[in-house]
Amino acid sequence: MNRNKLLLTGAVLVPVLLATIITAVSVGTVPVPFYMTLRVVLEGIGWLIAGETPPRTMTAIVWDLRLPRVLLAALVGASLSMAGAVFQGLLRNPLADPFTIGVSSGAAAGATVALFLRVVIGWYFPQQVPLFAFAGALLAIAFVYNLARIGGRVPVVTLLLAGVVVSSFLSAIISLLMVFAGEDLKGIWFWLSGGLALRSWPYLWLAAPYLLLGSVFLVFFARELNVLQLGEEAAQHLGVHVEKAKKILLAVASLLTATAVAVSGMIGFVGLIVPHAVRMITGPDHRTLLPASALCGAIFLVWADLLARTALAPRELPVGIITAFVGAPFFIWLLHKKKKEMRW
Repeated sequence: MNRNKLLLTGAVLVPVLLATIITAVSVGTVPVPFYMTLRVVLEGIGWLIAGETPPRTMTAIVWDLRLPRVLLAALVGASLSMAGAVFQGLLRNPLADPFTIGVSSGAAAGATVALFLRVVIGWYFPQQVPLFAFAGALLAIAFVYNLARIGGRVPVVTLLLAGVVVSSFLSAIISLLMVFAGEDLKGIWFWLSGGLALRSWPYLWLAAPYLLLGSVFLVFFARELNVLQLGEEAAQHLGVHVEKAKKILLAVASLLTATAVAVSGMIGFVGLIVPHAVRMITGPDHRTLLPASALCGAIFLVWADLLARTALAPRELPVGIITAFVGAPFFIWLLHKKKKEMRW
């Protein structure tokens, strides 16, 4: 039954995602015909097609400017959605999302330090901001985990409390650096709001291995997530090494979040509303929920990014603003409409 549901989910969502990607690449300040976009993409991956050769400017727009950004949006959306599903299941908290335990604050603090060093001290190297953000996120989750650990166990309550404390402290650090830097650090606002502007192939190659491998790894732990829903004691009796499973799931979901935030900034609501919506449709079985959340998250963020860059063209909005405007009302409506059907 689950396999049939999974195949049906993939058969519906994969074509929708592919069509969404091609559409998003086609639409912009300079529109490109859908068939021409598809041709450029296919030729770019080595499928030569007979017929009219696209102009060089059109090829550059599609392949060099829009395609890497759209693919990165899809990967970030998929990763945040999967991480959100894992955190909600692992913490057994419907309000949990990828930013609950301080990962986002660590990434934001790392990015702020990188920008501070660049604009105030003048120290800069390529990919400085995403690398510092990634390191900050990993340091934050390591500190939260060790702070929450009691003996050999990590209780959910202490993990959440440690995340809140560390997030507040890191937010204070960010504010302090912004005060010291003054107007020189105003660019951090755009990063904190989340965005994919000027994201090219190097950003995609930097993030793709972590995002893809981490997502695949989480799918293999879907059974453990299902068993953990019964409670830690019941899971232990069913043969799950609870603390080991929690540690692995927490580490991989945090790695996904850290990588996504490092290359795209703070894009909220994706990891909160998408798993909720998918769970209401597919049910709580993580064997279907995780891949479905990944596909829906990718579709959602690609459309959100398309709206961010076209709504006020030629000006561009941070995509985090779009996800907040769409996500907050949608989440309120969804919770009101389906709250009696929620199962955990």
